[in-house]
Amino acid sequence: MKKIISFFVSLILLVVFIAAGSYFYISSQLKPVSSDENAEAVRIEVSNGDSVRKIGNLLKANNVIKNEKLFYIFASRSNLMRYFSKVQAEYETQRFVLKSGIYYVKPNMHVQEIYNLLSSGRQEYISVSIPEGYTMRQIGELLEAKDICSKNDFLEICRDTNFLVSKGITLDSAEGFLFPDTYFFIPKSSARSVAEQLIDTFFLRISTLIDLEKTTNKELNDLVILASIVEKEYRVPEEAPIIASVFKNRLRRNIGLYSCATVVYVLTDIQGKPHPSRLLIEDTRTESPYNTYLYAGLTPGAISNPGLTALNAVVNAPKTNYYFFQVKDAKKGTHVFTSTFDEHIENHNLTTK
Repeated sequence: MKKIISFFVSLILLVVFIAAGSYFYISSQLKPVSSDENAEAVRIEVSNGDSVRKIGNLLKANNVIKNEKLFYIFASRSNLMRYFSKVQAEYETQRFVLKSGIYYVKPNMHVQEIYNLLSSGRQEYISVSIPEGYTMRQIGELLEAKDICSKNDFLEICRDTNFLVSKGITLDSAEGFLFPDTYFFIPKSSARSVAEQLIDTFFLRISTLIDLEKTTNKELNDLVILASIVEKEYRVPEEAPIIASVFKNRLRRNIGLYSCATVVYVLTDIQGKPHPSRLLIEDTRTESPYNTYLYAGLTPGAISNPGLTALNAVVNAPKTNYYFFQVKDAKKGTHVFTSTFDEHIENHNLTTK
């Protein structure tokens, strides 16, 4: 009898020993890899469809967890974490749901903290400020430099007829409809989602100036095209409406706009040449329907993406008798406006340095 009791006591002690050993082992494997609060964070990217096992292996490979198998096991049994974690008062146990996003995980984080982080869906947003007057090409280059999407993918979607029609654009490209503003994008975004955000912002902003339901496609296109030219011609906001009035007066009389900005667009964005330091006479003779020195009327499409100042200037252009303008102060960017060609010639050398 004593042998039987001794056997069971030994068995119980063995079970207790194994249980205690397992408990301490598991607890130790769930603890942070490092206690260094200044340890460098590791960037972990979780894509749609990634499995917990895959992310566990990634975390282990980057040395931010000790045991990828336990990470996987406890991910589906979060209720067990309370028995092994001493951080529950600060990090409440919650059901773990792996969400796509960009995360920064530090080696001094407990596994429960990592679960909470990867369940948050927190994204790493990159701020992108698109200046007024940037062309579609320049925006594509900026997005690529910021690692948002590739320039070629962006330009391709901005010229996709089906996409344009779905967004209410009837021109050959989204040029002019990509509203310049500050945006927050996720790295490696789809070019389509980025273009949609810029276009949606344009229609949101333009709706504060005009009634889109009462505006025809041609009226909207003409507005955007003219505003894109005004955007590249003005430097002082107060002059934008006057410049718009000059162009409107010339359009009414079928006089060429003679905008240097349109020639620059032909050279840089159509022909792919470097931005000229100054325009030459031969540049103004470059064959293109976008060259307003050769063809009267508006260009076939926008030459930049105008901001609210230029758009508002066209919508609310004052009635004037001006048909000409030229630089008055190159440093300040101001112009002198005249009504006749003779006055224009008289003021031709009216500039200050």
